[in-house]
Amino acid sequence: MESEFRRLPSVDRLVSEERIRRLQELYPRASLVELIRQYLEHARLAIAAGNPCPSVDEIVESICTQVYALENPSLRPIINASGVILHTNLGRAPLSKEAISAMNAVANGYCNLEFDLDSGTRGSRYVHIVPILCQLTGAEAALVVNNNASAVLLALTALAKKREVIVSRGQAVEIGGGFRIPDVMRQSGAKLVEVGTTNCTYVTDYAQAINPRTAALMRVHSSNFRLMGFTHLVTLDELVTLGRQYDLPVFDDLGSGCFLDTTKFGLDAEPMVQKSIATGAGLVFFSGDKLMGGPQAGIIVGKKQFVDKLKKHPLTRAVRIDKIRLAGLVATLIHYLKGEAVSKLPVWRMISAPLAEIDQRARLWAQPLQGLARVVEGETMIGGGSLPGGTLPTRLVAIGGEGKARLKLLVKGCGVRKCPSLAGLVVTCYSLTRALCSLKRMRWCFKLFRMPLLA
Repeated sequence: MESEFRRLPSVDRLVSEERIRRLQELYPRASLVELIRQYLEHARLAIAAGNPCPSVDEIVESICTQVYALENPSLRPIINASGVILHTNLGRAPLSKEAISAMNAVANGYCNLEFDLDSGTRGSRYVHIVPILCQLTGAEAALVVNNNASAVLLALTALAKKREVIVSRGQAVEIGGGFRIPDVMRQSGAKLVEVGTTNCTYVTDYAQAINPRTAALMRVHSSNFRLMGFTHLVTLDELVTLGRQYDLPVFDDLGSGCFLDTTKFGLDAEPMVQKSIATGAGLVFFSGDKLMGGPQAGIIVGKKQFVDKLKKHPLTRAVRIDKIRLAGLVATLIHYLKGEAVSKLPVWRMISAPLAEIDQRARLWAQPLQGLARVVEGETMIGGGSLPGGTLPTRLVAIGGEGKARLKLLVKGCGVRKCPSLAGLVVTCYSLTRALCSLKRMRWCFKLFRMPLLA
């Protein structure tokens, strides 16, 4: 083992290598030296564990590879062939051209984010979006933070800390990434009081749990799962009625948040923000980057007396939205104000796309394979913590046998990197539709670069 340690080259020896010297023309020498030292430290640990010492060429190659990886951003555009329109791991909602333009406009220079142009004094960033949100939802007031989990955390911290919030046991959900509603509530300092059972909760369960320490009643929409069979849920109207009897606000966490009637698109009903406000919820929380079709944001709408308390809380500063996403969010909301959301927002364009149009896309994708692919029926999921189990019919391009060799050539011409085995691959004809395998045991999603999201 001692001989293996002695074989490790010095930092100076590696710095003098030709390929490392060429890198110094592009990168600071100090940065390269630090990378070399880090590599040598890892190599010593590996030798101590019984591994052989790498050669100088192997070390140089590894360092060069690391440098190239650092200079090339790993976040890059892809075509979503997962079969999920709002895919969290793929960035959720693509933005409209108007939203992207608005974000570019404020990113390229200064803007009146918190400056009142009329009075010449300091203003509030929220004045740019609150009137639009109130107009769309019918709410008295509104606030925007960086995501929906922050919105819920802020409200519970400001309005229910060291007090109790009653929620149905069937709604104490996990929202993804291992984060759970009970954990979020615990961080706020509020005590979660679960009532009912997993499948059945009645308004009497809430009533029996109310006491002088109760701060609010809460509904959490089951946006990423569905209860079926013998179930009973308390409606928002019932909760609001109970809350009025005991002078308690109702918090409604919608998760995805939606302004349009999803049943008109052949989908199950998704709770609409404006209906929650009309029913009498004190505060409603929802996301900006799901069914709303905008950038990531947590949106709070509701009664002014509660929103005003949130605005004054110190945590608001920690979770506030930045100017770039604020601009994109405003542009997205304007689409709804103008009644053009379905035609302008990519999410709704995809949801509302006629099957005949998708079929035509499928045949255009299959055509270059010259008879080695076939168009088959499939389904698209909405995803993104909305409409669980809801699907829309679509078309797929099934490729197998001799078609995979032809596809490899086409894929290479599109600039694909690290393409998986293409045996039995089914490629989506529409940029956001399900990629299924025509061979039952295989499922693949491959990524095409340098191609538009929506053809």
